[in-house]
Amino acid sequence: MPFPFEFVLFGATLLGVAILHRYTLAIALFGLLLITAYKLVFTDFHGIPGPAGLIEHLAGEWVLLANLLGLLVGFAILSRHFELSQLPQLLPRVLPDDWKGGVVLLAMVFVLSSFLDNIAAAVIGATAASAVYRQRLHVGYLAALVAAANAGGSGSVVGDTTTTMLWLDGVAPLEVLRAYVAAVAAFFVFAIPAARQQQKFSPIVRDPAPDVRLDVSRVLVVVFILVGAIVANVYANSLPASSGDAFPFIGATVIGIILLLTPWRRPDWSVMPGAVRSAVFLLALVVAASMMPVAGLPEASPQTAFGLGVVSAVFDNIPLTRLALEQGGYDWAALAYAVGFGGSMIWFGSSAGVAVANLFPEARSVGQWLRQGWHVAVGYVVGFVVFLIILGWQPEGPYLE
Repeated sequence: MPFPFEFVLFGATLLGVAILHRYTLAIALFGLLLITAYKLVFTDFHGIPGPAGLIEHLAGEWVLLANLLGLLVGFAILSRHFELSQLPQLLPRVLPDDWKGGVVLLAMVFVLSSFLDNIAAAVIGATAASAVYRQRLHVGYLAALVAAANAGGSGSVVGDTTTTMLWLDGVAPLEVLRAYVAAVAAFFVFAIPAARQQQKFSPIVRDPAPDVRLDVSRVLVVVFILVGAIVANVYANSLPASSGDAFPFIGATVIGIILLLTPWRRPDWSVMPGAVRSAVFLLALVVAASMMPVAGLPEASPQTAFGLGVVSAVFDNIPLTRLALEQGGYDWAALAYAVGFGGSMIWFGSSAGVAVANLFPEARSVGQWLRQGWHVAVGYVVGFVVFLIILGWQPEGPYLE
């Protein structure tokens, strides 16, 4: 066989998720089980065979998995706090009354994601959009919300896990910041068509209801959770690699703050089952992807970086980024944009997409996401081309630390 059989099993799992989107969790778990069993019997886990290899592999992944679990579940609860605060219902006072209001809302998500985790930015944006569009969101606009969150995080070393990895490996924040040239270009490509789609599908609310009353306490809970996540992220990144990878500081902080504030403002626990299912689905795909025997990447080039962005729509971008760092020779800003934004092209290609699909199950269709969110894929291509035209390909970049 020209390539390892694990890729066949992983590809079949992704195909099953894409086609049978009503059974995504069962398919993801079954695919993970098959891949694990195959590796236990016929091959190894990055050089270590049998159960010992599996345990060693999971020991290296558990912090990432725990952080994802805490963030997906925690931010689902946060989004419900945000919704119940009625702050989203007040947004019509500041948003334009036509399709431009949709663009402004996407821009807000883009900016939020530059300093928040992209999951938080996406779920806050989706919750706000649900309020201003009468709970009727076009799948193309949902795709744009995810794209805005991922694009906004692609140029910030605190906005995305992959950009944080670059920073920790010695790539300066100024180098990563160059990714915004591509991200901004992509934003205007997908934001305007998506806003027009949404306005036609369900027009924006022009004026808030007169009886809307802001629940300040719930707004403060949201703020405390977000600030806690930012502080935990900065703290984890300030530690030596061996210490920062030893405990899931970010996920634990988000869950801890929610529990600590529960006596003051009780969360709506009814969102928990759906959030947990969504988190387990993503974790199954992440673990399966991490088991793929990817020993190296093609030679670093603009074409390779572009291709990694496309692959990241179906393959976890964290191991791809790790391999790229080990290989070297990339323009790190181009890579940050590619692997950070590329996952937006399919709903399960990024954790932000999975979180939004948990809130709006109609997004769990690869076909609808691709057809109605076509502008996201076009934006990815345009953004990459604009980056190369304006900045060129600068391997290893001019701002390395």
